[in-house]
Amino acid sequence: MDAVDQAILRRLQRDGRQTNRELAEAVGVAPSTALERTRALRARGVITGFHAAVDPEALGRGVQALISIRIRPQSREAIESTRDTMAALPETLGVFVVTGNEDILVHVAVPSTQYLRDFVLDRLARRKEFVDVRTTVVFDYVQPVEQSELPVAERRERRTPYV
Repeated sequence: MDAVDQAILRRLQRDGRQTNRELAEAVGVAPSTALERTRALRARGVITGFHAAVDPEALGRGVQALISIRIRPQSREAIESTRDTMAALPETLGVFVVTGNEDILVHVAVPSTQYLRDFVLDRLARRKEFVDVRTTVVFDYVQPVEQSELPVAERRERRTPYV
């Protein structure tokens, strides 16, 4: 990815509804170049789609939490089944399969702490394969608007301290 691709990505992440002409003007390239570059970014899988960003609080889901789940027996099938089940729940914003003490981390948005309590106790803690369920309420959640390639770290020669 060169500077033009990165500029196109930044602009589209800020506003995916802008016209190709507006994008080209903002990036400083011809409209045909902007269109070709955008198509190439999609073809390479860098741009995976366009969607509407939604504010959970505006939908009456002002309480967010991270729920960590430990599963037993620990198997690929059990973890993938849990991942898919959690992802299908309307409360879920995201699901992560992780390492460490927990196997799954679920990001949820719900209307209230009472709803969260009932959700955890009635729908999660009762599952026999969940041996541990822990909930952390989120005070603030900020999702970065822009994603891009990380800068290449400078390579430094390592010198051994021994002579």
